[in-house]
Amino acid sequence: MKLEHLLLGLISMRPLTGYDIKKYLDQHGRFLRSRTTMSQVYRSLSAMEERGWATHDVDHRPGAQDAKVYRSTPEGHTVLLDWLTGPYVPPSRFQDPEFAARLSFAGFMTRDQLLVLVETELNARVEQVATFRDRDRTVRLDPSLEIDAELQRAISVRLHHMGMEAVDLHIAQLRALHDDILDGRFPDAAAAASAPFTVASATDAVNAHTTEEVR
Repeated sequence: MKLEHLLLGLISMRPLTGYDIKKYLDQHGRFLRSRTTMSQVYRSLSAMEERGWATHDVDHRPGAQDAKVYRSTPEGHTVLLDWLTGPYVPPSRFQDPEFAARLSFAGFMTRDQLLVLVETELNARVEQVATFRDRDRTVRLDPSLEIDAELQRAISVRLHHMGMEAVDLHIAQLRALHDDILDGRFPDAAAAASAPFTVASATDAVNAHTTEEVR
């Protein structure tokens, strides 16, 4: 995922200034890309204009500095949709932002395209769990530096359980999202925001889908 993909998604939703974009990346977008500077934003916008993906109008502001307001072009729309609906290869770490970044612009995809994306991620994580959860996790030590072996082994076990719980929650959320997309069950956005997906509901979802295959 490139910064240009995020910028195209944002200015395809509505015209934005560079300041607006930076504000988004510092707040909501910080979970998709970290530490994006203002200079990176403007360099990318300039490159996108050179490629014909974006254009800008000048917003004249009496008594203040004029602002460039960016919007995407038809060529930019093509690039955005090619990224959103193109082949998705799940990374080894489910925390990597590529999937969430594509999902952030779900409204530009059809329901079928969105289902393909979610199923690809879901199937990869289920396979990952089946392959690696019961691996040999024995911590074998022959240290060349003094080490607290008991602490080392205890933390290794704790990290495994933390990772196990995190990926189970991710899988449960994916299954719930998949079913909601398939069945068209989407709550009011305001209600959904006030009732976040919880660990308890995730555990229930994992148990309910233990023997169920992804449709």
